[in-house]
Amino acid sequence: MNRRPFLYAGIVMFVSLVVLVHADQVLVYEKASSFGTVLVTDENGLRVLRFERGGARQTVVKLGDPDHLELPYARVAMVSLALCDEPRRILVVGLGGGSLPMFLRKHYPTAEIDAVDIDPEVVYVAKRYFDFREDGRMRAHVGDGREFIERYRQPYDVIFLDAFSSDSVPAHLTTQEFLRAVRRAVKPGGVVVGNVWSRLSNPLYDSMVRTYQEVFDDLYVLEVPGAGNRILLALPRRQTLSRDELAARASRVSTAQQFRFDLGELAAQGFQHAREKNAEGRVLRDADLAPRR
Repeated sequence: MNRRPFLYAGIVMFVSLVVLVHADQVLVYEKASSFGTVLVTDENGLRVLRFERGGARQTVVKLGDPDHLELPYARVAMVSLALCDEPRRILVVGLGGGSLPMFLRKHYPTAEIDAVDIDPEVVYVAKRYFDFREDGRMRAHVGDGREFIERYRQPYDVIFLDAFSSDSVPAHLTTQEFLRAVRRAVKPGGVVVGNVWSRLSNPLYDSMVRTYQEVFDDLYVLEVPGAGNRILLALPRRQTLSRDELAARASRVSTAQQFRFDLGELAAQGFQHAREKNAEGRVLRDADLAPRR
């Protein structure tokens, strides 16, 4: 009996299966930078940014559709818009592929938006592969987010701190001194938004929350459904809101702006008004950091 046809058929089937396994992930771009590896892939009709092979999705964009926010944390972060008047100046620290500033640009076309990323390769990729476009009101800056904030000239209505990943926490963006600079850079009626990973993957989580509590007058914590993120909403003023009050405000924003999702539902999930100081954490300070090079 000639086994070769069966052998060839088996090889073809195996190769076909390998192709099928990877058919939903096509590598578009890969380059090592001073801060890691930048990978861009196309997956099931979406463009994805990662910082290592097999790593977490940092940005997911549906090209040509800035209204689409694929990652749950990005949608929950928009609850912050219920805690300020219509924003005229917005800062995003951690550009990634640019999904947050592009979404905000779509819905707040007259706002001034600054986006900062420390990695020039990430800024290049956002422009080249994710349809991020600068214009007269939206600008990308290459640089350290802390240094950018410390040099600010005009305060912001909303500051998004989105420079953390599950296995990388820039320590100098966690300290009391840094958050004091952030507080100075936000308007009295504004809001600071921190996207942080929970204690399951982030050993600094409790201390980060405790440090926010030390610097800001009020703090709300929202869970991100189906993910390990927490969204911190920090206010430079006292503003006591119940879960239902915040959800009602958030629903009005998403209705007025015609978002594709209901901010009210997101505000109500995992809501915590963090009034009591986090006893599990300590205040993080610059003095505890290793010298920065």
